[in-house]
Amino acid sequence: MTTVVLDGYTLNPGDLSWDGLTAFGEYTVHDRTAPEDVVSRAAGAEIALTNKTLLPREAIEKLPDLKYIGVLATGYNVVDVVAARDHDILVTNVPAYGTQSVAQMVFAHLLNLTQHVAHHAQTVRDGRWAESPDFCYWDYPLIELADQTMGIVGLGRIGRAVAKLAEAFGMKILAYDVAELTDVPAPIGIVDLPTLFRESDVVTLHCPLTDDNVRFVSGELLATMKPTAFLINTGRGPLIDEDALADALNSERIAGAGLDVLTAEPPTGDSPLLGAKNCFITPHISWAMKSARRRLLDAAIDNIRAFVAGEPKNVVNM
Repeated sequence: MTTVVLDGYTLNPGDLSWDGLTAFGEYTVHDRTAPEDVVSRAAGAEIALTNKTLLPREAIEKLPDLKYIGVLATGYNVVDVVAARDHDILVTNVPAYGTQSVAQMVFAHLLNLTQHVAHHAQTVRDGRWAESPDFCYWDYPLIELADQTMGIVGLGRIGRAVAKLAEAFGMKILAYDVAELTDVPAPIGIVDLPTLFRESDVVTLHCPLTDDNVRFVSGELLATMKPTAFLINTGRGPLIDEDALADALNSERIAGAGLDVLTAEPPTGDSPLLGAKNCFITPHISWAMKSARRRLLDAAIDNIRAFVAGEPKNVVNM
């Protein structure tokens, strides 16, 4: 079989190996693929792997040899899965590979918001401590996490991993999920969404993006948060009304935000959050730790192996 990787650079910028694909025949890896090059590059391939390169219906219909599309991510909205099914093309994804790395990023943002380590370290490097008349100084309130309330929206694998870390820090934990929850650990209190936003000192988003929850973090909901509260999003950018969040930050209706995702990625220069007060944005890297990327690549190869063996798994369109 012939395999083409349409956009391999983000997953593997050179610190991992694609050699596992040799088990299935010849393969070609492209770092990036422009929309107009998708069909020409995937022509003749039976297996196509994509991370963020779109495979819309018009491309799928021009690839008669294609039998399998492997999404190198958990979210698979980059593929027209209905068109793939119509053409008997199997589509798979890779769930759960980044649970711990995303949970860790939540606390990287939270610790930044509560302790500002990078800022204070830079002031020392700039010589301010050496010139200080006092033995210490701080430019922001330093907040202890113990006894603060963590509100988790979406109590799936990642949400539960975040809850474990919050418990280790001595935090109180509230959670909300649209699904009926079972086997909820004792430290977690299940509440409705308004209660969670009203009572939490930090709200972190871990729900999937659906047609029903686009921009559900609205100006009205943000207005119910404590003025000392923080919002963290490592889920999906469109969960938040970005204009409303920028306004809440700039007017100090909430204390800060830590975001690893935005509605437009990369962001446009006029994104309201790029210059918002006490808003810290990382470039969608919560999934990108080498250990997580290795798990993702290994799982993607294992998905192909299962497909070739006639026992496909992690199928999202059949």
